Amino acid sequence: MKKQLHIFFTCLMFYTRIPCPKNITHDPDYLNKATRYFPFIGWIVGTISFLAFYLFSFFLSTETAVIFAIVSSVLTTGAFHEDGFADVCDGFGGGWTKEKILKIMKDSAIGAYGAIGLVLLFLLKFKLLSESIALFANHDYILIYLLFVSGHSLSRLAAISIIFTHEYSRDDASSKSKPIAKKHTWKEILGAFLFGLIPLTVFSYFDLKILLALIPVFMTRYFLAGYFQKWIDGYTGDCLGATQQVCEVMYYLSILFIWKFI
Repeated sequence: MKKQLHIFFTCLMFYTRIPCPKNITHDPDYLNKATRYFPFIGWIVGTISFLAFYLFSFFLSTETAVIFAIVSSVLTTGAFHEDGFADVCDGFGGGWTKEKILKIMKDSAIGAYGAIGLVLLFLLKFKLLSESIALFANHDYILIYLLFVSGHSLSRLAAISIIFTHEYSRDDASSKSKPIAKKHTWKEILGAFLFGLIPLTVFSYFDLKILLALIPVFMTRYFLAGYFQKWIDGYTGDCLGATQQVCEVMYYLSILFIWKFI
């Protein structure tokens, strides 16, 4: 149990800005094992995001409360995945060879592709969340909570599952994300899928057709993984962050479509 707590806090420290015990470090072995808890981080980030929405919705409009929910998730993770998304936009938008793409993604400066991508990303999140919440009768906060948590956990499962099927692209050890790419066991796979699917399963208790959202989310994951493989022969940490963000948006879009038309 003590070792599992250490692994969990390693995951929490790596993927969020939440304070952790002082003895927790970025030990490569623990980081590798921490992949099993990555979707569970979605439970935490989703809960914080929902709480921000819940509190602000009492005295502000739904749309404004959604903005604060998005802000809280960004602050909780330190824009970790949004940064990866921006780097991928810049890298694949401005590079035409593997070496050039990887070089651009390594640059800490944000370019036009990244800036435009982030603006569109946040606009989509805001609009899709606002419209989805508006469909829930009488602002059913249980459903809204499950929407937030399942979106964050499932998108993280989609992202982390890429390391189970593809190879890490960079040959050097310059990336801080490389330790999670070295190896994995059935424990990492089982843990990731367990924590990634539980919130959606609970959500589907209210309407079974919600499970249909799995199809577009993992189709998006499949397309992105194939796209990364084609251009850079695998993935990087930025690719995982981008996958998480895109799959989160795809999930909200799927839920909205299912709720309105199916």
